[in-house]
Amino acid sequence: MRFKLFEKSCCNIIGMIHVPALPGTPSSFYNMSEIMEKIEYEANVYRNHGVNGIILENMHDTPYSRGQDLGPEITACMSVLGSKVRSILPRKVPVGIQILAGANQAALAAALSADLQFVRVEGFVFSHVADEGWIDSCAGELLRFRRKIGAGSISIFSDIKKKHCSHSVTSDVDIIDTAKAADFFRSDGVIITGTSTGSPASPLELELVSRAVPTLPVFIGSGVSASNLPEFSSATGLIIGTYFKKDGDWRNDLDEGRIEEVMSESRKYLS
Repeated sequence: MRFKLFEKSCCNIIGMIHVPALPGTPSSFYNMSEIMEKIEYEANVYRNHGVNGIILENMHDTPYSRGQDLGPEITACMSVLGSKVRSILPRKVPVGIQILAGANQAALAAALSADLQFVRVEGFVFSHVADEGWIDSCAGELLRFRRKIGAGSISIFSDIKKKHCSHSVTSDVDIIDTAKAADFFRSDGVIITGTSTGSPASPLELELVSRAVPTLPVFIGSGVSASNLPEFSSATGLIIGTYFKKDGDWRNDLDEGRIEEVMSESRKYLS
């Protein structure tokens, strides 16, 4: 399938919305009305600055549970929030979702119910150890689930050699072979990250992966800033959360000056 979601061929800026801790999670503080208000505010900020896409993630739900251990309330809440964001953004701006940790079928179901355009998934190919525990690969089950629920128009972008994870069990499989496996297993795009939230990816890995899977969209999923953006400008999209926050701390509110700084820099790479 591999739909062309983004208007530009490269350097699309995808703003991250870190959803406040959802009901039932250890640090939950806000009710759904208050969470909705914050989500609506951030979506409007991103819209006003002309980002090329938005993705929602339940980042504040620490410590995360693996997908099979999540309750239905998380999927329901993320569906409602995703629908609100979708209603705020112009139709040409893709909206996506990720549900931590590794709740890939839940994310796909939420995306379908909220009319979103893509999901970000963990463990698509090659199992690994995350800080939540063992994450199994899921490509076969996930793509069959997508077909089963009629969500074929929703793109699946998969992390490879993901941050916050140990990949020692697959140390003999490098990031190029992982990207090729994701391509073979019908991922709609791959995401390269650094080792942790806010940690830059490797420009060399971007070059090598892009060359290895030339027909597959390649995204950068962590550590992009206004200063290092030129190093990653050839990527299809840059998912930015931490840098867009005050003082570059993912827990803080959005900093509109930082967003405009990045958007101004990205306009140099219109294509």
